[in-house]
Amino acid sequence: MKGRPSTFDQEYVLGLAQQVFWQKGYAATSLDDLLKAMEMGSGSFYNTFKGGKKELFRKAIQQRRTAFMAFKAQLKGSASPVDDIKGFFRSLATASEQEHLKGCIIANTVVEMTFIDAQLEEEAVAILKEVEKMFAWAIQQGKDTGAIQNPSSAELLARYLITVWNGLNVTRRMYPHAQGLQKLIELQLSVLS
Repeated sequence: MKGRPSTFDQEYVLGLAQQVFWQKGYAATSLDDLLKAMEMGSGSFYNTFKGGKKELFRKAIQQRRTAFMAFKAQLKGSASPVDDIKGFFRSLATASEQEHLKGCIIANTVVEMTFIDAQLEEEAVAILKEVEKMFAWAIQQGKDTGAIQNPSSAELLARYLITVWNGLNVTRRMYPHAQGLQKLIELQLSVLS
């Protein structure tokens, strides 16, 4: 087993924990699962994450939020943000079967935490709503340039994309094959024309 880097890298450790949570979910992930993946002892774990497993999970989903915000920055600098969003959805089809089976950690959290932990559910919902606003901004850019002719509002189309995102993260578990997913994604993206 490879030892943890001598200089503690919290982002690295969070990434390792995130992968465990992503695959197993919050409730099914044990402290032993996390310690093994992060290559930490329980003393180091509780010194670093005083709030325990819940604090670690919150930081792990915030790390995904950071990745979404990096995509938002990419969109802001893009000549065609709608094309970037389409590319983002199209890339789902070519992900590995393992990625298909994991789905989206944020969408998974919304489903898992409903009626169990309102705080974690609200944090995950807030992240998806931020992504929805990002989509709305990009869609409005497309409408302003004439790239999108659909008469529905940018906000409604953005909410549709979030619905597509949430649905695809279940459907790709059912049908983890690129060709079928590509056709399905193209059909769903046809509203952005």
